[in-house]
Amino acid sequence: MANRQILIIDNEPLIQEAAKICLEVVANWQVITASSGAEGLVKAEREKPDAILLDLMMPEMDGISTLQKLQVNPATRRIPVILLTATVQPSDALHYQKIGFKGTIAKPFEPLQFAQEIAQILDWNL
Repeated sequence: MANRQILIIDNEPLIQEAAKICLEVVANWQVITASSGAEGLVKAEREKPDAILLDLMMPEMDGISTLQKLQVNPATRRIPVILLTATVQPSDALHYQKIGFKGTIAKPFEPLQFAQEIAQILDWNL
C-alpha cells in the first residue's frame, strides 16, 4: 500500500483530530491539517499532498473559495479535492462535482470506513 499524504482543511479541531487518527491508523497515511482556507492554501502549495479533504463551511474563506484558489494555482491545481460537509443533498453533490470537487463525504463520517470512502472516490487501492 502506497504511503499517501492527505491535507485536511477544516476549522473544527475535533474533526481534524478524528480524521487524522482514522487515516493514520486505518490506512497508514500521513496527515497534515490546516484550520482555515488561507492556511490550507499555504500548506497545499508547500507540501503538495496526494489529496485534500476540504470543509465547506469555514469562516473568512469557505470551501468553494478555497477550491477556486487551489484550481488557479499551477502548484496545486492537479491535487484532487474531496468536500467534507455536514450539509449535502444528492443534487448538491452533483453541483460540487461540476465545480471541481472529486467527491463528497458527509460529516459525521464513519471512522472505520473513512479511508475506504476516500480511496473509492480517488480510485486508490487501500
